[in-house]
Amino acid sequence: MKDEKKRGRPRAFDAKAALGKARDVFWDRGFAAASLDNLSAATNLNRPSLYGAFGDKEDLYLDTLEGYRQDGMDVLTEALDPSLPLRDNIARVYAGALAIYLHGDTAARGCLLIGTASAEAVQHERVREVLGRSLNDFDDEIEKRMRLGVERGELPQSADPQMLARLASAVMHSLAVRARAGDSRETLEAIARSGVELICGSAP
Repeated sequence: MKDEKKRGRPRAFDAKAALGKARDVFWDRGFAAASLDNLSAATNLNRPSLYGAFGDKEDLYLDTLEGYRQDGMDVLTEALDPSLPLRDNIARVYAGALAIYLHGDTAARGCLLIGTASAEAVQHERVREVLGRSLNDFDDEIEKRMRLGVERGELPQSADPQMLARLASAVMHSLAVRARAGDSRETLEAIARSGVELICGSAP
């Protein structure tokens, strides 16, 4: 949310809470199907106040994406704690992802970025930029742990940390789509375990 978007805010305005409510609307409905009436009702802001606080609908959506990206980076960084073995790190990444993807009031919502931003990226350049930057940030964070894994002998010297990081991310993307499509927790957890085996090798 930008500083210049302040006119029209109601007294006792809580920007973080409003963004959280707007995020839920976009996550459930997607950008195109989320109406201003939906967003106004969820945030308890009338349209002038909504525009005054966040700008237009795309501005508000981008704000929710940026917040989601940062939250995701926080979860990822914690899961990749280098004091733990690489196998545990990747398992924690997937467990943290599933805790997010399987949440929803009526059905599992998957990933906000994969589930909604990917659908808008072709027509909305700013959405495409946030999506691409977010995926690259996630890949880079995982790649750092993969490089450490090679140094420590957790991965073969011949391993390609960049490609392994992208493979780890690809498993996460599949979990996000399958969660939104209704796959069971048991199925998703089995895919996650297979992903750990694929990346780290079979457990001794």
